[in-house]
Amino acid sequence: MILEVCVDSYESLLTAKRAGADRIELCSALNLGGLTPSMGLMKKARELEGLEIFVMIRPRSGDFLYSEEDYAVMKEDIRLVKALGFDGIVLGFLNAQGGIDLERTREAAELAYPLKVAFHRAFDDARDPDKDLPALIDIGVIRILSSGQRASALEGADYLARLQREFGSRVTIMPGSGITSSNIKEIVELTGCSNYHMSGKLNRASAMVYRDYVKRMGTSEKEHVVEVADFQRINEVKRILDTMKGDSSLREDL
Repeated sequence: MILEVCVDSYESLLTAKRAGADRIELCSALNLGGLTPSMGLMKKARELEGLEIFVMIRPRSGDFLYSEEDYAVMKEDIRLVKALGFDGIVLGFLNAQGGIDLERTREAAELAYPLKVAFHRAFDDARDPDKDLPALIDIGVIRILSSGQRASALEGADYLARLQREFGSRVTIMPGSGITSSNIKEIVELTGCSNYHMSGKLNRASAMVYRDYVKRMGTSEKEHVVEVADFQRINEVKRILDTMKGDSSLREDL
């Protein structure tokens, strides 16, 4: 089974690699849902060997209905990621009516080729995304990240299991959101999927000693918390997945 870890810093990337991640989703600003990473982070990531890396293509926070200006930036980012030689990109386009924007997805996939393309959780914001799933597969999307249109993958497990049964032979259905060592076994058993997505973040207190400016400037104390990937959280999930890899008790009908 494959564990993908989303990271937004080089430190977290190194931690995820040491913890056993099979694949990385490289982002910035995970606190905003993940945005396109900086050039510096991408270049440092390319120094690592033996790790599949997909790069997030998302120019801003908010919804997934992008203006022509946003889309122009996304295409430039795709060209850059392609030139740097990454394994793939992660993206998601919706239209104003809540459908998946297949035209832009197709254009982006063609631009990215031969890079692989995964569709992120914009899928969960769509009105009726499974109806567009065959078209996404035809476009060449290889993987769908989804929480089953619920707040967490565990809550959306029934929907994810149905997607896996109906489409899992043609595209990878990858549960994500809220995955931990305490629920990963149940999610695997309920969905029957082979790929899973997590961040494994924890909050680390800032090392700043001088903080007088907080009151003076009205700065939030949140600025003194740094989110980083946690080795133990990721490694525990990876070990459970590895244990379940040969578990014959998993339901074959999933």
